[in-house]
Amino acid sequence: MKIVNRKIVDFIASEWISKAKSQRSFALDHNIDEKTVRSIKNDPNYSIGLETIIKICEARNIKLSDFFKSLDL
Repeated sequence: MKIVNRKIVDFIASEWISKAKSQRSFALDHNIDEKTVRSIKNDPNYSIGLETIIKICEARNIKLSDFFKSLDL
């Protein structure tokens, strides 16, 4: 399960956060704490919660099922 979580975190960090104007803007646009964004980007042991994934997907108008399909888990 840890490997799956890492894939999710790495995907969000590399595909979305790194392309955002700033960590702060990503946090505000996705209704999550800036601390959470920093953890996603910088903490190799960060375990992202389902609630955070849901908030990010909702802000991007992506179905949760489509998000997980795009990860190719």
